[in-house]
Amino acid sequence: MLYQIYDTQRALMEPFADLAQAAAKALSNPLTPMGNSPMAHRLAAGYELLYRLGKDYEKPEFNLRNIMIGETEVAVQERIIKAKPFCELRRFKRFTDSESVLADMRGQPAVLIVAPLSGHYATLLRDTVRTMLKTHKVYITDWRNARLVPVEDGEFHLDDYVNYVQEFIRDLQAEHGNCHVMSVCQPTVPVMAAISLMASRGEMTPLSMVMMGGPIDARRSPTAVNTLATTHSIEWFENNVIYRVPTTFPGVGRRVYPGFLQHTGFVAMNPDRHAQSHYDYFEHLMKGDEASADAHRRFYDEYNAVLDMDADYYLETIETVFQKFSLVEGTWDVRSENGEVERVCPADIKDCALLTIEGELDDISGSGQTEAAQDLCAGIPASAKRHIEIQGAGHYGIFSGSRWRNVVYPQVQAFISAAEKNKGVTKPAAKKSVTTTAKAKRRAR
Repeated sequence: MLYQIYDTQRALMEPFADLAQAAAKALSNPLTPMGNSPMAHRLAAGYELLYRLGKDYEKPEFNLRNIMIGETEVAVQERIIKAKPFCELRRFKRFTDSESVLADMRGQPAVLIVAPLSGHYATLLRDTVRTMLKTHKVYITDWRNARLVPVEDGEFHLDDYVNYVQEFIRDLQAEHGNCHVMSVCQPTVPVMAAISLMASRGEMTPLSMVMMGGPIDARRSPTAVNTLATTHSIEWFENNVIYRVPTTFPGVGRRVYPGFLQHTGFVAMNPDRHAQSHYDYFEHLMKGDEASADAHRRFYDEYNAVLDMDADYYLETIETVFQKFSLVEGTWDVRSENGEVERVCPADIKDCALLTIEGELDDISGSGQTEAAQDLCAGIPASAKRHIEIQGAGHYGIFSGSRWRNVVYPQVQAFISAAEKNKGVTKPAAKKSVTTTAKAKRRAR
């Protein structure tokens, strides 16, 4: 019922938001009778703020049309490589007339960036993608809003997430010979599971995996996010945050954790900061500081755009990652696309280099949570493992902004480059079925 009430409220608010936007434009137009008066500026700023607070925020675009590689401008074309019911695999294909730049790009490694499915869209990693494109062939998982997925397309579980990642890795391996995987925040856990299962089966694994600010072991330095998950039962989450999609969307009837509830939780973590930010926006509009006002718009266009998550996936993630700690306890079983139940054993990974990255001030994934992957991957040689803590960086700072571009990215690039040079360590093997004996051993672990 709550989702229906919210949807009705949004429908009623839409004409008022449009009216506020029209009023703001009219009052700020210098050709109108009041256009140049201080009162008009104040009213226009007020109406603009009302519009921003009342409008509906749709999925943003990556809007990556070109990048600079050295002194050369390179065109970028966004392509959907594979479409699954709950995710699209996107590639950012680069084009240039420069023969030297083209030759360099052909030899660059392919990287699969696994974006979070935890509220915001994959466009949150726009800066990550833009920077990585300078030296890599970049692919990204673009997760779909569950309210747009018809119930006829089936359910989506945490196991399906793991299987999607494995499928995408195989696609890149088939195209490029092998690849590297970068996971940001939430996907560090299912990515670890995906690569572990591939290693256990004897499949070729990626040359490296870069894990950034994720809850590999959520018991370490627990944050407010971890505390919420551990102080409430799964039944509480199911009864309080799970609702069915209303009739106005293609996914009508699907059980989801609605995006508007997630957004409420995001804002509730720092309400004073957001209130001050909106007041500052009003002040910037009053003073005619368009640069600061535009920065506010860009941030909140992304921050306020949230998607619904399928209920099964959400509840299973809460239970597996934040309550049972199944990955680090060694008790996580995943059902493959073929219906086989397999135990996740990170120690089976041997030929995939590991880089873990944490932010000193991360208030979402606490200190040590990502670093825990280093101990779990005992089969990877110490020479192929590295951990970095970024001083002064919060959660978003490790994959977006100046710290990402100037401090984190150079180390990520160097690590991937080293793994690429040492790829002789990896022993490619044709995809093969798992023997009954091997399956039995994994189930017994």
